[in-house]
Amino acid sequence: MNGAAVNWSRILAPLAGIDRDEVVLEAAARLAEPFEAEVAGVFAPAELADLTPWMGEGFMGGVQMAAVESLKEAAVNGRKASRASVHALAYEPKLFKTLESPVWMALALECRLSDVVVFDNEAARGRGPLAQAFQQILAVEQRPVVIARAGLDPAGHVVLAWDGGKEATRAVRTAFPLLQKAKTVTILGVQTSAQGEFDPAALQDFLAKRGVVADAHLVKGSGEAAPLLLKTAREIGASLFVAGAYGHPRLREFIFGGATRTFLHADAPSLFLSH
Repeated sequence: MNGAAVNWSRILAPLAGIDRDEVVLEAAARLAEPFEAEVAGVFAPAELADLTPWMGEGFMGGVQMAAVESLKEAAVNGRKASRASVHALAYEPKLFKTLESPVWMALALECRLSDVVVFDNEAARGRGPLAQAFQQILAVEQRPVVIARAGLDPAGHVVLAWDGGKEATRAVRTAFPLLQKAKTVTILGVQTSAQGEFDPAALQDFLAKRGVVADAHLVKGSGEAAPLLLKTAREIGASLFVAGAYGHPRLREFIFGGATRTFLHADAPSLFLSH
């Protein structure tokens, strides 16, 4: 990077045909606007295959048939609701798309061809129809995600949580287009004995050489780093908090680390996470 502007061209908003879709779409539009990027609203219906564990091999009784019909009806209604939400979004360019089975493979391709994927708090906290999609996109596909909360402003005050590690540094690099658009950028670090020596001024210099002016501060205090960083970010008026996502896969589940769980379960500010 030499300081030239880097543009995003496509912001992905997975939709479930529920009221919270509007929150996700509005957040996607706010992220897209500084770049004049496309907002892609994609409806991800539940898979019929999700019922197979309890249907029984080769057999479908009355209860199972009713469940299948209910799932099909929910998909039709969800598609209509999602399409209406995208149509009502006062932003252009935008598009609506319904993902076909296998839904996860289709969603994975969509996120690979997008710059950022937007979710709401419910999905990020493991609740609702898109909870698994959130974990898969962040942890398996390793695509950057934004968790939309009140006060999201990509052109406002962006705070970088940095500990010198590869996850945090990758998050900063991935978020670089946002940093170029932000009114204010602040680097926050918390020194702990487990981290070894690191200096936020080093990241400050790295960004300055690429055209981004940032303040740098070491946060003082005792206890876990994540709550201290969030508290400071809120106090200085952060509109977006950039952090690396920590964790590791265990069997078929992704286990987030303690700092990442703290970020996910906070109420503010909005998050930009990269794993």
